[in-house]
Amino acid sequence: MLAAFEVQIRVLLHLYENVLSHPLRFPGATMTVTVVYDNSEATELCAAQHLYLKPIAKLMINVLLPESSEPMRPFSNWEVLDQLKSLICPDQFTTVRLSKSTKDFIRFEGEAETRSLVQILKAKLHGKIIKLNGLKTDLKVVATDAQGEWERFPREKEASSSDGAEEQDQDKSPDSIYFEGLPCKWFAPKGSSGEKPCEEILRVVFESFGKIKNVDIPMLDPYREVTTGGNFGGFGFGLQTFEAFIQYQESTDFVKAMESLRGMKLMLKGDDGKALACNIKVRRSQNFFHSPLSRWS
Repeated sequence: MLAAFEVQIRVLLHLYENVLSHPLRFPGATMTVTVVYDNSEATELCAAQHLYLKPIAKLMINVLLPESSEPMRPFSNWEVLDQLKSLICPDQFTTVRLSKSTKDFIRFEGEAETRSLVQILKAKLHGKIIKLNGLKTDLKVVATDAQGEWERFPREKEASSSDGAEEQDQDKSPDSIYFEGLPCKWFAPKGSSGEKPCEEILRVVFESFGKIKNVDIPMLDPYREVTTGGNFGGFGFGLQTFEAFIQYQESTDFVKAMESLRGMKLMLKGDDGKALACNIKVRRSQNFFHSPLSRWS
């Protein structure tokens, strides 16, 4: 597995340094693969598989538009983005995208290598003024930490308990987690082609949070394989992913896993210290072999 990983990361590094100035986004999927240059905030998930959890470091940037009855010259969102990049120079965003644009504000979502860098970028941006050529009125910047949907999980868990969750039928499994976007190669046995994940490896990796009762990988079921997984190709190679269900024996271990996975990327680190990271989607599932109910990403 590590030999294939070395080839993959070298190709990514070449593309990143010589072709791209942003991470690789594979068509047809929301998953992003990035070369990690600073893994100082990563925590070990499973040493045997060289897998880590790396915090997602995002910043929400609102540029407030002036309330003026006087006509203003047209300007593009990208003009504003260029000014934001100038304000944080020499630091850089790993990725930045336009999140929302209205008559009152323009919102960008930026991602950085680490959460500590996010705080530096926030200090450089918050309260600053943007001046655009030919525009009489200045634009004010408001920068805040990005809050994801994950923040709702603890309240939902408490609410379900107060509503009598303990009286659920025995066939229900509120302590199950549904994973989407797990790279097959990262969970494949050493020496294999890496096309199919190994159920035992998946179990070993996520038993770091507690004893697992059940594991299900739909891709490994020939009757369901056609509707699962995904082969996301780009630049001559693909990264196949799979989905999985994991049910913990104890609800406390389920909560521990969900809390630990909150706001994290999955990272694979090679023996030379170089690393790749990808976004994974994690959802709470009430029924082990049914569709997931709630989603966080």
